[in-house]
Order: sequence, then structure tokens, then C-alpha cells
Amino acid sequence: MAKVVVTGGCGFVGSHLVERLVEQGDEVVVFDGAAPPPGQGARQEAVRYIVGDIRSEGQLASAVTRGVDVVYHLAAVVGVDRYVDRPLDVIDINLNGTRNVLELSEKAGARVVVASTSEVFGKNPVVPWDEDADRVVGSTATERWSYSSSKALAEHLTFGYIRQHGLAASIVRYFNVYGPRQRPAFVVSRSVHRALRGLPPLIYDDGRQTRCFTYVGDAIDATITVAAADKALGEAFNIGSSHESTIRQVVELVVELTGGTLAVPVDPRASFGESYQDLSRRIPDTAKAQALLGWKSTVDLREGLTRTIEWARANPWWLEQDDSGPS
Repeated sequence: MAKVVVTGGCGFVGSHLVERLVEQGDEVVVFDGAAPPPGQGARQEAVRYIVGDIRSEGQLASAVTRGVDVVYHLAAVVGVDRYVDRPLDVIDINLNGTRNVLELSEKAGARVVVASTSEVFGKNPVVPWDEDADRVVGSTATERWSYSSSKALAEHLTFGYIRQHGLAASIVRYFNVYGPRQRPAFVVSRSVHRALRGLPPLIYDDGRQTRCFTYVGDAIDATITVAAADKALGEAFNIGSSHESTIRQVVELVVELTGGTLAVPVDPRASFGESYQDLSRRIPDTAKAQALLGWKSTVDLREGLTRTIEWARANPWWLEQDDSGPS
């Protein structure tokens, strides 16, 4: 049994991670800006929840203490709608929050797994991206890139603590993770949410953009594997599926599995302004994770969507949420 802290443990990926850690018998402390929402997977009596601001080192210090074995740092501002509405919070939380986690983890002697994102690669047109692929991003005047840049700086901080302070840390870069409990503001979750409410799913632009969608259970397997593997120390790993699908294909599969109505094309600039930018392809090279960790995604898209839809049908509280924005 390990003593672990999960920042952002009330969020989508974080709540699934907490659930898995409890199942394997770990002692879990969740530090989050909000209390656990309805439908949280883990047995709440088995978890200690601390509500606080990741930007406050003093508040975070109540969770990251001596004796903690692993800190999983997942707290972040996520979602294009939030990048546009809250660019200052994106930068402040993703950058300064990460610095607090790294600083306190070093003092506590804890190992750290930092959750990052495929967004760090920006709009590099040369795919698939391996872990050392170039970053190609747009203008700093475009809010779309605030998340990418803040997470890239968080990675720089992590590597800096590793090299200058000897911190035992690793980075996982998630590629389009989806599944139960995800906020309905992303391609899969929004499409399922609308279809089950009798509304047509939305396809932004022409739907020809491609992604490699990763079921949340696979992402959690990878995250825990990284935390346990000495080979992972000092390394970053792309965590994603190797199956490339167009947005249109994914939305049409959701319609098929839910019995929903045909999707409606939408211009995202109507919601997010003329500065909105999307990526034509986002594909990970996961050879490193397979070679060093023996990890690869195993849940195919149809199976993952089926699980997600079954969960959504059984949880009406989720269907009552609002939905917005492209992924």
C-alpha cells in the first residue's frame, strides 16, 4: 500500500485514477478546487478530500507532506471553451500550480507523475509525434495556444527539477482521452450528451480533422505504470491510441450506438471568434511507452464508446449538465 496524493482528483481523469488507486489498496488524498461531484467512482469514505487552490503553496502543503510516496499532478484548466474564457487562469494554474507541486514534492521526498497533453506539440504538421517532436504553435495573441504554452512550461519546470534538484518525476502526455464522467464539452462527451437527449451531435468545420481517441481506462493503466517503473524516471511518454479516426467517423459512430439523429455541421468561429484555430491531425507515436513500459492502449473506439454510452444512460445527473465548445 502506498500513500498517494492526486491533485485534480475530482476531475474527469483524476476521478478515474482515484478510483483505481483505492481499488488497489492505496491510501489516497485528493487535493482539488472543488468537492467531489455526484457519481464519483471511488468510495468517498476511503479517500481524504482537501478543497484548496493549487496556486497556494500553503494550502497544497496540507496534502503533500512527508511520508507521501507518489504525487499524481492532474490539476489543470482544460477545454477550449475555458482557454478562450479564462486565459489568465489557464496560465496561472497550469504553470504556478505545477511549480508548487514540484517544490513541495521535492521537500517531501515524493515521486511525481505530471499529467501533460498532446497540445504541447501545437500544430506540428509532421505526424505521428514522438516525445521529442518539435512544437509548432500560433500567435501569443490567440488564446487557443495559452494551454499548449502553459503545459509546455510546466514540462520545462518538471525537467528542470529533475536535472537541477534530482526530483524523481515523469510526464505523461494524454491524447484525446474520453470516457464516463467527462465534462460534455469535448467531441465524444458532447456527442453522447446531445444524442442521448434527442439533440443532433455537432460537427465542427467539416469533420475531416483526425484524432486518436484514448479510453480513460487505458490512460489510467499507463499513468499507474509510469508511477511504478524506475525506467520511467526523468522521461516523458505519449499516452494514446494508435488508431486514427476522423471527427465525423467518431460522431457518426456515436449516432449509430445511441440511435440518435444525424449530426449538424457547425462553424466554431461563431462561438469562439475568428482567432479560433484547430488541428488537422493529432497522432501519437507510442513506441517509447511500449518499449520501456510494455504499455499500449487496448480498448478500441467502438468498445470505449459503448461503455461511455452505457454509463451516461445510467447517470441522469450527467445528462443534466450544460455542454459547450469543440475539443
